[in-house]
Amino acid sequence: MFYKKRLIDLREKYNLKQYEIARILNIAPTTYNNYENEFEIIPIKHLISLSNYFGVSIDYIFGFTDELNYKNNKTKINSNKVGKHLKEFRKKNKMTQSTLANFLNVSQTTLSKIESGINLIATPFLYQICSKYHISADYLLGKTDEPKYLK
Repeated sequence: MFYKKRLIDLREKYNLKQYEIARILNIAPTTYNNYENEFEIIPIKHLISLSNYFGVSIDYIFGFTDELNYKNNKTKINSNKVGKHLKEFRKKNKMTQSTLANFLNVSQTTLSKIESGINLIATPFLYQICSKYHISADYLLGKTDEPKYLK
């Protein structure tokens, strides 16, 4: 992952300490430190909380764009919408569930549960799809409704 620099920049821009961000996320300061230093992968729910708190897109946090945010950005996500967007993306790119599951190194059952809204996509899978196919993480998560392809 490559969100370390953006998390540090955002935190410093608002003159916050790591323990203050940890309090916002309701986690231990050492856990946030591990996220910020990329020793642990930040879960989607915390990524969304930080995106909302700082008013920036997840694409911005991931370093996919320098655009801070998108118009009509939503603060809440719905796992059914995430699944729908992922399925639409997969079909548009003429991939089977098996093909995408193999790319992500997960079972087809796992991918099926994400597409059906049972499970939420994990951060590494989201990042992997977005970085390879240049599609917006915010779109796949339903934070924006328009499909957005990044450079």
